Amino acid sequence: MLKTEIQNELENHILPFWDSLCDYERGGFYGFMDNGLKLDKDAPKGVILHSRILWFYSNCYLVLGKKEYLEKASHCFDFLKKYCVDRENGGVYWLMNADGTVNDSMKHTYCQAFFVYAMSSYYDASGDKEALDLAMSVFETIETRCVDDVAYLEAQSREFKLIENDALSENGLMADKTMNTVLHLIEAYTELYRVSKNERVLERLKFQLNLTYDKIYDKDGSKLLVFFDKDMNVIGDIHSYGHDIEATWLLDRACDIIGDAEITEKISEMNEKIAANIAEIAFKDGSILNERENDKINTWRIWWVQAESVVGFLNAAQRYNNSEYKEIAQSVWNYIKESIVDKRQGGEWYSQVDENNVPASFKATVDPWKCPYHNGRMCLEVIKRSE
Repeated sequence: MLKTEIQNELENHILPFWDSLCDYERGGFYGFMDNGLKLDKDAPKGVILHSRILWFYSNCYLVLGKKEYLEKASHCFDFLKKYCVDRENGGVYWLMNADGTVNDSMKHTYCQAFFVYAMSSYYDASGDKEALDLAMSVFETIETRCVDDVAYLEAQSREFKLIENDALSENGLMADKTMNTVLHLIEAYTELYRVSKNERVLERLKFQLNLTYDKIYDKDGSKLLVFFDKDMNVIGDIHSYGHDIEATWLLDRACDIIGDAEITEKISEMNEKIAANIAEIAFKDGSILNERENDKINTWRIWWVQAESVVGFLNAAQRYNNSEYKEIAQSVWNYIKESIVDKRQGGEWYSQVDENNVPASFKATVDPWKCPYHNGRMCLEVIKRSE
């Protein structure tokens, strides 16, 4: 029943919604729709948004096999390669105008990671060698321009000069380095290594996994630390429940792909403890709370947190043979379909709802961050894991 309902959500709701946002006049996909479902065809187009859309359609084609999904992926690929790559300085920009000209030329490592992730999947779906070449090119840019002696740099200018990392800093903190960027580099390099089997990619992926275990994982608290200074010393007291459960299955997948027994053993032990911790402290009223900052619990139910929780707990149920985790995954899906799925004509998913399940009117339906990546990936993972 879980697979049937979720595949129906993907094919008959999420996919048609994003199909309708394809910009056939200026390329790519429209970049903004407000909470009232008003589409702004002239809004800027996020490079993260487009990378995630490319990943989404590529994987819909790989899993479901319909040619129309590959056609949408190719349309998105054309926009990314034509407008979003800095051919002079390397890497990809942060934000484009509706016509493809540069709006924000920031080079953020997080954004580079999603471009690599998307190009790797599109190469797998299409066989287009240009996509793999672009992925490898940006990989080399990351590894030459976005690292120091400790870990990965984050926000930089067009010419790769360090700037303030306000794009990924929150809670009144300004972080030099973040767990979030490392997590999505792991995600990207896992996909790139899977399709390329490049030894340099493998080496750096192992570095990232060890960095996560050695510096980001709070072994006493069974959680991942969030924000760091330039030397990877933690700043702030924040626990992101959504990132924790998302990380468990992404890191497990990385270990499955690389097949390193030593890394797998310690990462698996870590993930089992993290999943148990999230089940205990963040699962409430059939859904997953957002985060804790100091002693304050943020009770917003965020769309991506719920989606990643379905996959994370399904993964945990399968790996640890624990029926409780499968029940949590089912419960969160039940919550999603009742409270997160936007049942209005022309809607998709609400970005977030409060503890009374009232949608946040200030949150957009589509923006540079709100995309079909988390919820679409949840659907695809459930389909694959149910086969």
